Amino acid sequence: MKVTFLGTGTSYGVPMIGCECRVCTSDNPRNSRTRSSIIVSEEECCILIDAATELRIQCLKNKVKKLDAVLLTHSHADHVLGLDDLRHFNRNQKGNIPVYGSKNTLNRIYRMFSYAFREVSSNDIKPKFTLTPIDGTFNLSGMEITPVDVMHGQEKVTAYRFNKFAYVTDVSQIPQDSMEKLRGLDLLVIAALRNIPHEKHFSIEQAVNMVSRLKPKQTFFTHIAHDIEHEETNDLLPSGINLAYDGLSVEV
Repeated sequence: MKVTFLGTGTSYGVPMIGCECRVCTSDNPRNSRTRSSIIVSEEECCILIDAATELRIQCLKNKVKKLDAVLLTHSHADHVLGLDDLRHFNRNQKGNIPVYGSKNTLNRIYRMFSYAFREVSSNDIKPKFTLTPIDGTFNLSGMEITPVDVMHGQEKVTAYRFNKFAYVTDVSQIPQDSMEKLRGLDLLVIAALRNIPHEKHFSIEQAVNMVSRLKPKQTFFTHIAHDIEHEETNDLLPSGINLAYDGLSVEV
């Protein structure tokens, strides 16, 4: 299994519009972060987790030419606005793409992208996707996937576990029963926003503490804010934990 980080930034992206901080003006490409999303691929199966705002650009840079399914963690704009770009894959693959998520997430997607579900002429250019609510572990092309509930402030977000790999974004709390589902991992990807505490996101310190409890073999932090310098922060992280960056690929 291969995990490719299409984007590793927050909802603002890095650099932020109008910001002249040292990270936003850095010439280190690892300090440039599009909105967070990943590709999980195994053999011929290619699954996108979250359709970030810059999905078109991310797919071009990473040569993503095929999508078998999309998994959504939640319905915030930075995680779903790229769904319109599924129409490129619809055209190439000549079919709908299944989009998975919680019932609450998919209800919001139906409202946000109502134009995609209207009956129109066959020549109309719009994304074509089938909303598929998840309820427990499911299987995609031989990959067993377990949804895991985590909290993003007061809102429930869906993390996903694929065998020995798990992806957890936009998280401020992990309930005890969900923690049990995240043990025994070879690779954990988890959001770590910044050094300063935030009511809806783990800080880097909080994420490090969570990793020490879950004990995965390797961890990458994602959903990283503009005030986190890549190299400097990496040097301070414990062994086995690193910041991810746009374009990074990891074998599991």
